[in-house]
Amino acid sequence: MRLERLNYNKIKIFLTLDDLNDRGLTKEDVLKDSLKWHQLFHEMLEEASEEFGVDIHGSVAVEIFSMQAQGMVMIVTMEEQMDEELLEDGFIEMQVTVDGSEDILFEFRDFEDVIQMAKSLNSVQMEEGSLYCYKEKYFFHARDLDGENIHRVIAILAEYGDSAFTSIHVIQEYGKVLIENSAVKKLMEYFS
Repeated sequence: MRLERLNYNKIKIFLTLDDLNDRGLTKEDVLKDSLKWHQLFHEMLEEASEEFGVDIHGSVAVEIFSMQAQGMVMIVTMEEQMDEELLEDGFIEMQVTVDGSEDILFEFRDFEDVIQMAKSLNSVQMEEGSLYCYKEKYFFHARDLDGENIHRVIAILAEYGDSAFTSIHVIQEYGKVLIENSAVKKLMEYFS
C-alpha cells in the first residue's frame, strides 16, 4: 500500500492485488461493501492520518479506480464538516464510486527488458500496445484485449516489468511517446 497526499483534503491510496490478498480481500469485497473492506478502509484512514498529520472526521468521499491485474487506486476527499456532534462521535460517512478499466500498464527500468518483453509478446501473436518514456522509465500500455489473451499478456509483462501505479493519463500528458501504436510489432522490426 502506498499513500500520497494530493492537497490539503485529498489523499491517494494505491492498493495492489497482493495488498488485498494479504488482508484476505478481493476486489469483489470492495464492490460488495463488505465488513472486511470497512475494517481495511478504517485502517488505511488511520495510517493516512498518522503519516500526513490530518484529522479525518465527518464525510469522506472515496473514488475507486480498479485497474486490471494491478489493483486499485483510491482518491479520498475529506469534506469540511462544521457539525460538532459529528466530530465528537468520530462518524465517517463514505460515498464510494467505482470505475473499472481494462487498460494494462506496466513499467520497465531497462530498455533491454522492453525488448525481451516484446519478443515474448510477439511469440503469442500480440503486436499492439504503446510505449512511453516517463521519469527515466519505460511504460507499456495495452488496452481492449480479449478475455483469452489478457491473462497471458499480463503474465508476460509481469515477467519483465512491474505494474505501474502512475496513471496512463499522467504518462500521456507529461511523458514522451516512443511508439504510439503496434509497439510490439515495431520493436520486433527494429530489434529482432
